[in-house]
Amino acid sequence: MQFVDAVKLWEPEPGWLNTASYGVPPRLAFEALQGPLDEWRRGANGWDKWDEATGRARAAFALLVGAMPGDIALGASASQVLAPVAASLPPGSRVVVPDIEQTSNLFPWLVHDFDVQTVPPADLAAAINERTAAVAFSLVQSATGEVAPIDDIVAAARAHGALLVADATQAVGWLPVDATRFDVLVVSAYKWLMCPRGTAFGYLSPAVRDRIRPIAANWYAGEGDASYGPPLRLAKDARRFDIALPWFSYVAAAPTLELLLDIGIGPIHEHDVRLANRFRTGLGMAPGDSAIVTVSKPGSAERLAAAGIRASVRNGGSRVAFHLYTTEADADAALSALT
Repeated sequence: MQFVDAVKLWEPEPGWLNTASYGVPPRLAFEALQGPLDEWRRGANGWDKWDEATGRARAAFALLVGAMPGDIALGASASQVLAPVAASLPPGSRVVVPDIEQTSNLFPWLVHDFDVQTVPPADLAAAINERTAAVAFSLVQSATGEVAPIDDIVAAARAHGALLVADATQAVGWLPVDATRFDVLVVSAYKWLMCPRGTAFGYLSPAVRDRIRPIAANWYAGEGDASYGPPLRLAKDARRFDIALPWFSYVAAAPTLELLLDIGIGPIHEHDVRLANRFRTGLGMAPGDSAIVTVSKPGSAERLAAAGIRASVRNGGSRVAFHLYTTEADADAALSALT
């Protein structure tokens, strides 16, 4: 689908520059929910009909990140997908994390008896050494929009045999991402993938899956009919890490992800970064490579709000985010409010 035609399927109110908090769904995703919600209200169908959307969502996400569907686990949040990964490291493990990392990729490590080292994002690759058991970082930082030096971090982790864990929540949906470069990649899908809250995906490489204990083992992650009684019979692939999923969230997720595949991440990336740089240039900032811009100007949050611009305050700055449904008029309205 051509980009100019696809964006007509979104109908945000002008001034929505807050996709880094949550994404606006396309009309077809909202419409896909209405029938199942009415069926639920009336008890007209079993849940298995709604659950068909989870297989579609798994397949679509896999294609978006260059992976196989069997390497994708489904969950409800990034931290929940990360929990079994962290729990599988031995006590005392050294884990290196950026010092401004969003806590969904920090608390899962801090809650254990690990030696968690936090360093500035630019120093992350240099901090990885032979004692590092795992490195966990965001491809795009939530607070600043900074895109990580992925090549350097991957090279350092591979050189020292460290488990390589990436949070791509603020990346997948606008930034081209190859999940297979990492051991584990997690995404909360309600932001740039514009799915409902309660949808999350995890890529778990076949090379490390057997090292990770599925501590949330449940019937949904089972092989065949696993509803009652022993023995333990979990799926052989990444589906063993699934949780019993929120049906309706995935009913809307499937058509949204399929639509993104149809549009292509390349045109979305070009559009998002172009608008972000239009905004940055207007403020006298150097061009960047991110769809997220943080403005530290005093009073910026109040001025944006007064102009009807919905944004977020993060780390003391106003965070604005540009996505496929953002227009030049949106960017210029925010710029006018600040200048």
